[in-house]
Amino acid sequence: MRHNKKFNHLGRKSAHRAAMLSNMASSLILNKRIVTTVAKAKALRVYVEPLITSSKEDTTSNRRLVFASLQNKYAVTELFREVSAKVANRPGGYTRIIKLGETRLGDGSEMAMMELVDFNENLLNQEKPKAAKRTTRRGRKSAAPKAEQAEQPQAQAEETKE
Repeated sequence: MRHNKKFNHLGRKSAHRAAMLSNMASSLILNKRIVTTVAKAKALRVYVEPLITSSKEDTTSNRRLVFASLQNKYAVTELFREVSAKVANRPGGYTRIIKLGETRLGDGSEMAMMELVDFNENLLNQEKPKAAKRTTRRGRKSAAPKAEQAEQPQAQAEETKE
């Protein structure tokens, strides 16, 4: 029975799964975006987000814990220098999984793109707040034209006095 065994084993033995997730996490940190299957992306999210959270506090202990998971000193350096600086104010949810809507040719598995949230420049440019669009009412005419009309006769009256 498999009661209370909730994570996806991905069809691999535990050592193979750990090595695969470690390599994928290193690739994600170094490249900021990877393309993989949906199942692997969901498993990787559970693996990499605690590592990013621990990188927010740059201590020797946290570096050693992250290195024990990643086994890649370049990825650890990148994580503690650049990634942790960008996600410092974010309370969680450091990764985004975008389903590509296509299947792999060999086995038909769904493909997805996984990326670090704060490193997608296209979406960051779109998220900037735009100026609020001025709304118009359909009912009555606004008060602005009436005020302009009221000012015009006064201006004409002042011209005639002079």
